[in-house]
Amino acid sequence: MNLDWSIAIDALPLLLAGIKWTIIIAVVGLFFGFFFGAVAGLGRASKNKLVFGMATVYVEAIRGTPILVQALYLYFGVNQILQQTIGFKIESETAGIIAIAINSGAYIAEIVRGSIQSIDKGQVEAGRSLGLSSYKTFYYIVWPQAFKRMIPPLGNQFIISLKDTSLFAFIAVGELLRQGQLVVATTFAAFEIYTMVGLLYLMLTLSLSFVLRKIERRLEVD
Repeated sequence: MNLDWSIAIDALPLLLAGIKWTIIIAVVGLFFGFFFGAVAGLGRASKNKLVFGMATVYVEAIRGTPILVQALYLYFGVNQILQQTIGFKIESETAGIIAIAINSGAYIAEIVRGSIQSIDKGQVEAGRSLGLSSYKTFYYIVWPQAFKRMIPPLGNQFIISLKDTSLFAFIAVGELLRQGQLVVATTFAAFEIYTMVGLLYLMLTLSLSFVLRKIERRLEVD
C-alpha cells in the first residue's frame, strides 16, 4: 500500500476553507443556543407550571432526538413545506446554524438550571434582607455566581457542538468533513485525507480546551 501524503498537503487550502465554516456554524449557533438555553433554563427553574412545562417539552424533545435528524428535518422537511407555501428555502449553512442553536440550547438549558439551583438559598435571602427586589437579587447576586459555574460545562458543550458540525456534511454544508469527502471523491486518498481531517479537528478542540482552561483560571472558577 503506497500512501501519498502530498495529496493531503495539497488539499489543505480546501480543508482550511471547511474549517472556516465549521467555526462559523459552531460559534453563531452557540451564540443563539445560549440565548435559547438561558430562557429554557430559567423556565426549567421556574415555579410557574406552564412555563416549566413548555421549557421541559423543548428540552426533552430536543435531547431525545439526534442532531442529525434535526438537521435533516430542517433542511429537507421544513424546506419542503416552505417552498410549497411561500417559495422560500433555508440554505444548508443556515440549517446547520439553526440545528446547532436549537440542539445546544436544550443542553445549555440544563446547565443554566443546574447552575442557578446550585446557588445557596441563603444568598437569595441575604439579598432580599438588604431590600433588593427578586429581579435585582437574581441579577446582582445569583446570576454572576451561577454564570461562573456554567463556564466549564459550557466549554464542553462548545467542543461537542464544534464536532457535531461534521454531521452537516449530510446536508451539503461545506464544513471540514464535507470538504474532505469532496477531496476523497476525486483523489481516492481516503486514508491520507481523513487522517488530515481528524488532525485538524483535534487541533481545533485542543486549542479550544486550552483557551477555556485559561478563562477558568482567570475567573477562578470553582
